[in-house]
Amino acid sequence: MSDGAISQDEIDALLSGVSMDGLNSSGQVSSGPAVHIDVPTLQGLADELKPKLEGNINQYTNATFTADNPVVELVDRDRVLSRLPEVVIGVMADYNEGLKGDHLYLLAPEFAQKLFALVNSEEVTEVDDMVLSVVSEIVATHVSAQINSLDATGKLPGLAYATPECVNEPKAMIRFPQGEFALFTYPLTLNGEAFTLWECVAGDIAEKMANALGGGLEDLSSAAMTGASASMDAGGMAQSMGGAMNMGMGGMAQPMGGAMNMGMGGMAQPMGGMNMGMGGMAQPMGGMNMGMGGMAQPMGGMMPQNMGMNMGMNMGMNVPNVQSLQYPNLQGNFAPSESGNIGLIMDVLMEMTVELGRTKKSIKEILGFGEGTIIELEKLAGEPVDILVNHKQIAKGEVVVIDENFGVRVTEILSPMERVSDVH
Repeated sequence: MSDGAISQDEIDALLSGVSMDGLNSSGQVSSGPAVHIDVPTLQGLADELKPKLEGNINQYTNATFTADNPVVELVDRDRVLSRLPEVVIGVMADYNEGLKGDHLYLLAPEFAQKLFALVNSEEVTEVDDMVLSVVSEIVATHVSAQINSLDATGKLPGLAYATPECVNEPKAMIRFPQGEFALFTYPLTLNGEAFTLWECVAGDIAEKMANALGGGLEDLSSAAMTGASASMDAGGMAQSMGGAMNMGMGGMAQPMGGAMNMGMGGMAQPMGGMNMGMGGMAQPMGGMNMGMGGMAQPMGGMMPQNMGMNMGMNMGMNVPNVQSLQYPNLQGNFAPSESGNIGLIMDVLMEMTVELGRTKKSIKEILGFGEGTIIELEKLAGEPVDILVNHKQIAKGEVVVIDENFGVRVTEILSPMERVSDVH
């Protein structure tokens, strides 16, 4: 049994929004959309971008990095986390035009510091905003090179990405693509020192990239059904009728020679309780009742010509019950049980301040301040002062002195409408 302590794995799972049993915070299994990523085609893209990455970094840093052979693989979040240092630099450069989805770059803080030192000829001991800015610009050059390669295919016009957002955080707090995604690993060396740039591409984006480059994996579930014998596969059962009848996936019956005569010399026996797979109903074939939207069609005689295109249109279809969405009343009325929940936050500390008044001064005037300077405020003498909680005004009061300490006596509580109007 647990002793109540939370392990590091549980903390990482909570930070990522995934519980330890594989469910997310909504109680649903956390998985991305089904994708079919052609890794060899993406490997060709990485090989093409390798010299461009090397050239861009060398030009930007005025150094001599060597790019080794990149590797592309299909991974998930856990596999990537096992390879990363505890703290990483994450650069979100999500595609937002032509392709839309998560696009993430990762590198170690030491790599970021090295890049900054080379660009600015200045050593740094910590990652600050200036370091993150340099990393963002270098990543932007690589994304642009990738877009140029994809634009050349002519299949993804108008590609664009959002302004890169760079963070320095524990790896468990980085926003990774959902489900399985493509991981590009670019090894780099400088004077014998090894560095790595990782690129994470959401599964659906990686799939579309591969398709644009002439690759892609065929979705076998969309393969067309063929064959001269009849196939009635709605229930997973196929039956042959000697080439006399072909029942498709949607239950469409095609007459043979303009008419379907199932009598066969006056014989009207059922076909062994044959399941036609139409809405899950088993229908005998002698005097066959297809159950199409409540219409019974005998099969012993001639079948009307227009029935060939209409069969299956209404079979097995359940008309959804559509209702108007009812929005809750937003009048601010709370049930007693809801208002009682405020007790959970009664011990939370909040900052309360009293503001005597305000004024605006130019920079020149502020620089001219010295000892003895009097600053005139906009409030009049004796006018109530403002009482603020977390920098939001909630009341007014008057200044008093209590045992040589300043205090404030509340004289007016602002109405809810006044408090709301102050929120911008």
